[in-house]
Amino acid sequence: MLAATPPKIPLLAHPPRGALVVLCLLGMVALWTILCAISHTAPDLDGMEELVWAASLELGYTKHPPLPSWFMYFATELWGRPVWLAFLMGQLFSALGLWFVWKLGCEFTTRHRAFMATLLVSVTAYFSLRGTIYNHNTAQLWSITASIWLFYRAMRDDRLRDWIWLGVVCGLAMLTKYSALVQFAAFFLYLLRSGKWRRKHYWLGIAAATITFLVVFSPHLWWLGQHHFEPLFYADHSLQAGGRLAALADLLSFSLDQAGRLSPLVVALALWTWWYARRGNRAAGHAANDEYFQDNAPATGRYFKDFSAEDRQFLLWVGLAPFLCTVIIAAILGTRLEASWASTFFVLAGFYGLWWLRGLDAVQLRRILIITAGLQITMAVGYAIARGPLADMTGRASRSNYPAVALAKLAQAHWNAHQPGRPLRVVVANTWLGGNIAVHVSDHTQVFIDASHDESPWFARGTALQCGAFVAYSDKGRGPASPAVLALYASAPWKGVDQVRWGPKGPSFDLHWAVVPAGPDCLRQKPR
Repeated sequence: MLAATPPKIPLLAHPPRGALVVLCLLGMVALWTILCAISHTAPDLDGMEELVWAASLELGYTKHPPLPSWFMYFATELWGRPVWLAFLMGQLFSALGLWFVWKLGCEFTTRHRAFMATLLVSVTAYFSLRGTIYNHNTAQLWSITASIWLFYRAMRDDRLRDWIWLGVVCGLAMLTKYSALVQFAAFFLYLLRSGKWRRKHYWLGIAAATITFLVVFSPHLWWLGQHHFEPLFYADHSLQAGGRLAALADLLSFSLDQAGRLSPLVVALALWTWWYARRGNRAAGHAANDEYFQDNAPATGRYFKDFSAEDRQFLLWVGLAPFLCTVIIAAILGTRLEASWASTFFVLAGFYGLWWLRGLDAVQLRRILIITAGLQITMAVGYAIARGPLADMTGRASRSNYPAVALAKLAQAHWNAHQPGRPLRVVVANTWLGGNIAVHVSDHTQVFIDASHDESPWFARGTALQCGAFVAYSDKGRGPASPAVLALYASAPWKGVDQVRWGPKGPSFDLHWAVVPAGPDCLRQKPR
């Protein structure tokens, strides 16, 4: 007699391991990076800014703390300055942030459900579409999610090493962007709400975290004192709304933008709901009465019912407080808000999806994986087409189809005509225009931003123009040229205006250019 055929076990029946999570995250990184590299001729403004700032390792910059620029510096040392590097860096930090979401989920729920929460939050705009923008918001995703994970462990286990690592990671979060204070405020509110602040031994851990935080952050704090706290004035200026009515309009726009950026998660849950209504716990190719399903019958309730009351409290207070506090404070003070400032406010949103999901873990994880993979591919392909071929076909001028290569060729041609045999090492322009020219000229060409030494610390004072420079400004630049750039342009012996077309069918714009000759102190260099 033939032996009975064993029942088929559905895909993902066994708890997923970290290797599977990493594989999926790397797939996301590759998908977005490759499609953006193919479709874009230039990165986003913030990505270009980081490529320019990566010229040197500084303890701070005029607008922000230094950590994202340090990461970009080491990346450019490895790969140079190709346009795709900005997309890759943004997606790598997005993926790293999702890894810590997974780590947090494994602390209080099953690995199946932790992976579901990670996949759900991965389709929100901040981890997917806007994950292609390497700026201080995206670069902060990993340190915020890691600090939440460590805070959870420290509050649950009260182990000294968790408190110490929490302080280190919080210091790195502050070295990325000062908005980390919003998440720290959420930690403080949870500490009050949980009542654990009354336990004296917790204060020893808090003290250890505070000390390590200060050790990590103190070099930048010293730099701030040496540079008149310039980034803080920039942050204060960014918050100015221009009146109470304008602030309320910004607040409404901010809230609606967040709804739009979270909407892919809602779509994923809606698709899952339709699938579950049709199929329940039945997996393709498996009968409902298979031995596996009989032995692993799920509870009828939704997944959140398996969370402890303390874990629910943690997810709600630590996860929602950043957004709610920001909105309330902005409404009271009348400050301006930008949608991207909320990049780290919804990193726990995937866990709120577990309030809705139910059923056999293995079957539902398979469905969530299929749904979120489909959404990622749809968004990535749609974004690449819209920002690349479609923008060119319709004549739309956007940063994604900026004529960077054409500008660099013009700059190199004018430079060679007036400074033959000497490499072009300095471009004087704003960050966007100068960066797009510099990265396509050579890896050694740097931008003297707005002819300002304060904004270009990679040049020792008085040396930026020593070996000559190419000066550029445009009527399509980000704001008017600075007075220092205009003065340098006016004094240059060779200057002119070129017409450049923005894409095959796009508008033309003026490129004002000038060549500043090398001075007598410049040692003649051989071209590379």
